[in-house]
Amino acid sequence: MNLDLSKIKKIFFIGIGGIGISALAKMVVSRGMEVSGVNDDESPKTLDPLRDSGVGIFDLRTDFLQNPEKAGPFENADLYVYSDAWLNRGPEVIEKAKKTGKPVLSYFEALGQFAKEYKVIAIAGTHGKTTTTAMVAEILVDAGLDPTVIVGSFIKKFDSNFRKGSSEYLVVEADEYNRHFLNFSPFITVITNIEVDHLDCYKDLADIQNAFNKLLSQSVNKITDYTKYLEKVPKLSVPGEHNRMNAAAAMAVADFLNIKEENAQKSLAQFSGTWRRLEKKGKTVQGTIIYDDYAHHPTEIKASLEALRELYPVGEKKITVLFQPHLYSRTKALFNDFAKSFKGADNIYLLPIFFAREDKDESISSEKLASAICLAGDKAKAFPDFESAEIYIKELNLGENDVFVTMGAGEAYKVADKLFKF
Repeated sequence: MNLDLSKIKKIFFIGIGGIGISALAKMVVSRGMEVSGVNDDESPKTLDPLRDSGVGIFDLRTDFLQNPEKAGPFENADLYVYSDAWLNRGPEVIEKAKKTGKPVLSYFEALGQFAKEYKVIAIAGTHGKTTTTAMVAEILVDAGLDPTVIVGSFIKKFDSNFRKGSSEYLVVEADEYNRHFLNFSPFITVITNIEVDHLDCYKDLADIQNAFNKLLSQSVNKITDYTKYLEKVPKLSVPGEHNRMNAAAAMAVADFLNIKEENAQKSLAQFSGTWRRLEKKGKTVQGTIIYDDYAHHPTEIKASLEALRELYPVGEKKITVLFQPHLYSRTKALFNDFAKSFKGADNIYLLPIFFAREDKDESISSEKLASAICLAGDKAKAFPDFESAEIYIKELNLGENDVFVTMGAGEAYKVADKLFKF
């Protein structure tokens, strides 16, 4: 699809609170376009900066559906952009947009249209996309290349998921889900790794590999083997071998762009991480160290726990994990791998599965996963709801010998936010 952006003055975002789509909304605001949107819950981290920029945001239930007189910004839009999650969470809004006869695009379809104006540096891969995107962005900024950046998290250095630049470069996290990354024709494509995931939209590993190969065929320059840069990675402040690999990929991009090696190394040495990627939230008054981590795939869980054990060896600290599985389809497809992925944790607690964009599947549950984790030799317990988890964890009386980690792509972090002061 080719969209004439010069004719688009007003854009309405459906699911504007999402971490990716809110970044695109910020980009649109920075271009002087009129932005409004609808969301179904309060997400201060993403919504407050938009409100501060003058964006009108409607609540799905109390405003958008109940008060038609407030629908002016929706009806007057030239383009509608929706989050994939809203194909399940608010399909009636997407259908209403389609009935206007105006363009209706998914987040990545719309981002692909805006990306045509840039030399895109696309960071793809099953794991490590967010961190690698952030590392590359910081290297380019420090080198004076002034990139525009869109990432599926908040980069601590920018305190945002979007950075407006003035150069020809756009650094973007390119998601493989539903082949979204095929909306780009990148100047540089980085593939961090390829592994089985998203089997709700891919048949198998071969199907996933075919999608990545298609992305590479659309790319001018490719970076798929960056291991030779590992020896050039400086000492990082973020732990774990997986982060050293992410840094090696970022070094490869820097080399390709003729950024001096020592400058890239200095930037990486100062890299402080991103929101929800093994993020140290603080320490409670009782001395418990609190982390939040987005890991939602067995490989990511293993990597995060290994990184934590680098910082807190066995015998020095007890690690307690509160994990919320993300998607019935992923939990079911990778069930055996999930069961063995928590080595290094002393106690594993499970919240109900976060099902986001799919219907409930009664054949899989956190209770079944907890039993499998126990059979694999670890201690696990599942809770039927958040309230039960909060009561139980509060009674643990965690202290100075404990590290507590909320983990998953859903809402596990809310438990720590509610229970602990840090």
